[in-house]
Amino acid sequence: MIISKVQLKDLIANHLKQENGLNDVLEITLNAMMANERSLHLEDADGNKANGYRPGRVYGHGKLLELRIPRDRNGEFYPKVLALLRSQQAETDKLVSALYGQGLSQAQVGEVFERLYGRHYSSSQVGRMIQWMRNDVAAWNNRPLEARYPVVFIDALWVNVRRDSVQKEAFYVVLAVKEDGTREVLAISHQPTESATGWNMLLEELRDRGLSSIGLIVADGLSGLEDAVARVYGQADFQRCVTHVKRRLLARVRSEDKPVLAEDLREVFATDDKEDSPQQGWQRWQAMCQKWQGKYRRFSRLKKDPLYRACFSYLSYDYRIRNMIYTTNWIERLNKDFRRVLKVRNSMPDEDSVITLMKSLGITHRKTHETDRL
Repeated sequence: MIISKVQLKDLIANHLKQENGLNDVLEITLNAMMANERSLHLEDADGNKANGYRPGRVYGHGKLLELRIPRDRNGEFYPKVLALLRSQQAETDKLVSALYGQGLSQAQVGEVFERLYGRHYSSSQVGRMIQWMRNDVAAWNNRPLEARYPVVFIDALWVNVRRDSVQKEAFYVVLAVKEDGTREVLAISHQPTESATGWNMLLEELRDRGLSSIGLIVADGLSGLEDAVARVYGQADFQRCVTHVKRRLLARVRSEDKPVLAEDLREVFATDDKEDSPQQGWQRWQAMCQKWQGKYRRFSRLKKDPLYRACFSYLSYDYRIRNMIYTTNWIERLNKDFRRVLKVRNSMPDEDSVITLMKSLGITHRKTHETDRL
């Protein structure tokens, strides 16, 4: 029986009016196209024959469509339409990953897809769909690094993680400035607590991935960190974050003394004198401590503490970039982005979930800032 195009159109239009009619038509059409494509393939394939069907699923209008995918005996046939449908699945997974990576919870992503496709997606289903993100993150995490980075910022971010109870745990972040002045997140790692030993292990991993030379490492004042850096990158200069030092000192004096001490600290950590040197900066530090030690005894100890010499490494660099490298502000801005994505979740189910989210954002950060220069 031959049906004209007009008759076929009328039949389809009538069926579309029925409940689930659109998905029925989609299933019938896709299955018919694949079956016909196999017939055409076998016409030119001597010795090859049809070999039944295998089941498959793709997204339809508010539900999954059940497909019968034709097979051949030699395993040579693959429907072209199926390749297009798999591209649709890949794009869907990418969309899920993008929404999840921008801060939506799995439940919220499911709600968005329910509005788009008319079908509810549970948190566990969304979790399976973000496997694309996990694969992308795994590839990013194992990529080789450049041999040298002029400046590297390191800092830890504290995130609530659920185990037997919910507690904050440390996630180590490494942000680098490349030779062309652009920025790149090199690594994100996890240890329950922050320690010099943990940083030593992560720096060794960076070395194993090809990073052999660092010009300057900028970090906070974690005890033992400078020695940990020296054990892996002995030739690197170490800059202790000036902002952290200022905050700690200002927090330990009376309110009426804060404005005067703040002005003294601005003079000690000046950035605009071309001829300034680390030794001159250290001398200013000692003079400031001498001035304040009569009122606050702790300044007497600080005046002699050699760890504070590392606050002035920035003075060995061009005065035009000193205000960018004497604090960890750049990496703290990155950590702020991480917090924005994580804050919609009161706590994360495990460290792998945190790492996946942070590294996904780290990949995006690299693309976003590849034109920003020091």
